[in-house]
Amino acid sequence: MSRVGKMPISIPKGVDVSVNAEQITVKGALGTLVRVAHPLVNVKNDAGVLSFTAANDSAEADAMTGTMRALLSNMVNGVSKGFEKKLNLVGVGFRAQAQGQKLNLQIGFSHPVGKEMPAGIKVECPSQTEIVIKGADRQVVGQIAAEVRAIRPPEPYKGKGIRYSDEKVSLKETKKK
Repeated sequence: MSRVGKMPISIPKGVDVSVNAEQITVKGALGTLVRVAHPLVNVKNDAGVLSFTAANDSAEADAMTGTMRALLSNMVNGVSKGFEKKLNLVGVGFRAQAQGQKLNLQIGFSHPVGKEMPAGIKVECPSQTEIVIKGADRQVVGQIAAEVRAIRPPEPYKGKGIRYSDEKVSLKETKKK
């Protein structure tokens, strides 16, 4: 069995996990997340500890125990602590502004670009060149951050564009005659 799948998940206070045959529901302070239970993985909730076992001896069942354990661990962490991604705007005149569930960007195009946030995702702009995307679902937070970055990714010569706060952009040397 997978090493990740063998590790149990301890459920913190304030988080409620209910396991059915069809779905697994995790409720916490930051929201409720639901995932379809995989038929090759048996999930058991024993007094605040989630344990995972393979339903049969196939290699796919072993692999899915580790996958389900990681997904449920992210769900438990998401509803208790939450996840966030930070983006930076690099470029003269590049600005970001959060208005409710909408992110307005002025990033060197002839028009401003707007991006609507889905339910459960909050966007903040501590300064004009910083964007913080927060939410309980790790996958959705990462996907929204990738979509915002894809609007204007960093270009390789000057480094202008939208980048993750921990991203290192290697600049190319300019072309010579």
